[in-house]
Amino acid sequence: MGTSETAVTSNFIRNIIAEDLENGKREQVVTRFPPEPNGYLHIGHAKSFSLNFGLAEDFSGRCHLRFDDTNPIKEEDEYVDAIKADVRWLGFDWGEHLHFASDYFDQLYLWAVQLIKAGKAYVDSQTAEEMRENRGTLTQPGVNSPFRDRSVVENLELFEKMKAGEFPDGAHILRAKIDMSSPNMNLRDPAMYRILHAHHHRTGDKWCIYPMYDFAHGQGDSIEGVTYSICTLEFEDHRPLYDWFIEQLGIFAPQQIEFARLNLSYTVMSKRKLLQLVNEQYVSGWDDPRMPTLVGMRRRGYPPAAIRTFCERIGVGKGASWIDLSVLEDCVREQLNESAYRRLAVLKPLKVTLSNYPADKIEMLEAPNHPQQPELGKRKLPFSHELYIDRDDFMEEPPKKFFRLGPGREVRLRNAYIIKCEEVIKNSDGDVVELRCSADLDTLGQNPADGHKVKGIVHWVSAVQAQEVEVRLYDRLFNQENPDKAENYLQALNPDSFQTTTALVEPELIAVEPGSTFQFERVGYFTVDSKDSKSGQPVFNRTVTLRDTWAKLK
Repeated sequence: MGTSETAVTSNFIRNIIAEDLENGKREQVVTRFPPEPNGYLHIGHAKSFSLNFGLAEDFSGRCHLRFDDTNPIKEEDEYVDAIKADVRWLGFDWGEHLHFASDYFDQLYLWAVQLIKAGKAYVDSQTAEEMRENRGTLTQPGVNSPFRDRSVVENLELFEKMKAGEFPDGAHILRAKIDMSSPNMNLRDPAMYRILHAHHHRTGDKWCIYPMYDFAHGQGDSIEGVTYSICTLEFEDHRPLYDWFIEQLGIFAPQQIEFARLNLSYTVMSKRKLLQLVNEQYVSGWDDPRMPTLVGMRRRGYPPAAIRTFCERIGVGKGASWIDLSVLEDCVREQLNESAYRRLAVLKPLKVTLSNYPADKIEMLEAPNHPQQPELGKRKLPFSHELYIDRDDFMEEPPKKFFRLGPGREVRLRNAYIIKCEEVIKNSDGDVVELRCSADLDTLGQNPADGHKVKGIVHWVSAVQAQEVEVRLYDRLFNQENPDKAENYLQALNPDSFQTTTALVEPELIAVEPGSTFQFERVGYFTVDSKDSKSGQPVFNRTVTLRDTWAKLK
């Protein structure tokens, strides 16, 4: 995404920044992406960091990657590494600007002391339940804490003892002294520090008090010289508090701008719910190809360029809206249609015997790797007396507009001959087990303008040369458009979201590299699983179907 696309991808945030630069309000653009390392990133995060990195790129600025690691109980290095890998995978680079909120713990502590000395913060010794009761409601003001008027000296002593580890978790909390009657609940003496005797993934056991997000967030932006703190709409009511801390401390003031978060149909993006899906084994892990996590999408075979296109296409606005999952899937199809090599694979094999083709002959036919890109070359397709086609390409009593195979009917085998069904073989149960056909051996490479014409084309593999592979048919994880509207979102899980089958494929597909993606012609796009595939035993994940099959269902 470069400056040449600015007009195409214009949005209200970009317009604000452009105006600020033009009138001299800002001299540079510095943004940041501040994830908490307590889980894996999902497609909603991709929208956020694509926006932040994209704006910095468009305006020749910089974007920082800063981990909000203020809660040691939930944070792990595993998540830090995964988040860095996801951001890089989408093509973004923070350069030397990798930061952690924990980098600023010493300075944040000094600023907390500064606010205590100024009479703007106090140590509260109420229980959590008492604080909830005294906070008030949206229609009733809160009640001042009985500890709100402690002296500066007493507050400093207590805060120092909190830091020294002299109190158990929950015994005291440091709060900002603002206004318990404010209509904005976030300004009703919000918490700044809590006692937490927990090992931190970077600072170890140095601290037993940790800053709250609302206190650490804005100050971290200020320290780094972030000019635009871009976040989602749920933080709009937090902006007055963000600005209050900055103003009281007299430090550099970034500008917070909010935009609507991504709401994607047939998906949940609550970290709590995603963690439940993992922990209770409704999915195989954070990287399950049905998950909306970026690591799951990468394993499924979604190209990073498709995700960036999706983030640009859906735009940035202030109003909450729902994006249909088909928009993302269309971006994936568009990208893979350009890049994926074509191959033949049969998922529901039905045997075809060619009566007029020599039983001992193996013919090597040529087929393009990509029909629209001849520069990608060709590959060899083994053709033999016995073949397999897909069972769905045959009907004993086909309707009028069924242009595939039936008794007495003709079709073209993809990149091969025209065949005609002469006889249908059934087993004792009456099931069709074999088709005996004849081939027009003069139709190989025939131009459609030539004499022998047919409307139907079907895919196939040689029964002699085809290889068996495991294919995993992934689909949407939920079968309700908005799973959160269900009485229990788990009840909206799609029981058909994961199925496995054994497919017959072209022989060369047995040795492909993990992560390689192909279009199985007339079937869909499939990617070699990066986790479960072994040498000579590839496992193929369905990345996306050739068309939106859910549109018909809706």
